Amino acid sequence: MKKKKKVSASTQEMKQWTKIKGENAWTMFKVISEMVEGFERLNEIGPCVSIFGSARTKPDHPHYKLAIDVARKLTEEGFGVITGGGPGIMEAGNKGAKLYDGVSVGLGIDLPFETGVNEFVDTNKILNHRFFFVRKVMFVKYAQGFVVLPGGMGTMDELFEVLTLIQTKKITKVPIVLVGKDYWTGLKDWITNVMWKEAGNINEKDLDLIPIVETADEAVSIICNFYKGKDSGVLSPNYELD
Repeated sequence: MKKKKKVSASTQEMKQWTKIKGENAWTMFKVISEMVEGFERLNEIGPCVSIFGSARTKPDHPHYKLAIDVARKLTEEGFGVITGGGPGIMEAGNKGAKLYDGVSVGLGIDLPFETGVNEFVDTNKILNHRFFFVRKVMFVKYAQGFVVLPGGMGTMDELFEVLTLIQTKKITKVPIVLVGKDYWTGLKDWITNVMWKEAGNINEKDLDLIPIVETADEAVSIICNFYKGKDSGVLSPNYELD
C-alpha cells in the first residue's frame, strides 16, 4: 500500500479572494449616505413602535386585521408606527396608524419581488434602503418597542436581531411582544427546552424577553406598562452607534 504524500505548508496552495473592483469601495459612501438620511428624517418622528410580520399576509386574514388593531391602539396611546413599508402585515400596521391619525413610517427595501411602499405610509415618512443592515438600524434605533406578528425568514431575522442587541446590552431594554399563541408557542417551547434547558446556550431570564399574547389589547398593554411611571413624552432614540 502506497503511503499518502504529505503536503507541506510551503507547497499547499491557499485560497484566494477575487480581486475587489474599485467601484465597490464606493459602497461605504452609499451606506453613509443612507444612514445620514435615515437619522435626519427619523429624528423628527417621535416615539414609535416597530411592527414586524409577513409580507404575504392577505387583507382578509385575521392576522392582517389584528395588525390594524395593534397599530390603532398604539396610536391611541401616543406612539407612531414603523413598518417595512411593504404589503401584508406591514401594510396593515401602516393602515391602522394612518386611519386613526397616527404617525405612519415605512422603511422600504429594494427587492426584486417588492416595489415601492404601501399607500398607508405618510408621504413625508418614506425611506427607501439599498442595504438590509442599514434598514435594521433604523428599525431599532427609533423604536420604543416591538410587536411581532406571524412572519417568515425576514421576521425571524428582525426578531432575533433585536433580542441579541438587548441580551448583549447594545441597546437599552425595550418591550418585545409576540402576537399569536398558535404561531409562536412552538418556537418558545424549543427555545425553553432545547436552547436553555438542554444546551444551556441562554439564561433563564432571557425567556422573559419574549412574552406571547393573543390580542391587540394585551400587546399594547405590555408596552404601556413597561413605560408606566416614565415620562413617555421625552423618550430617547434607542441607542447610539459607537
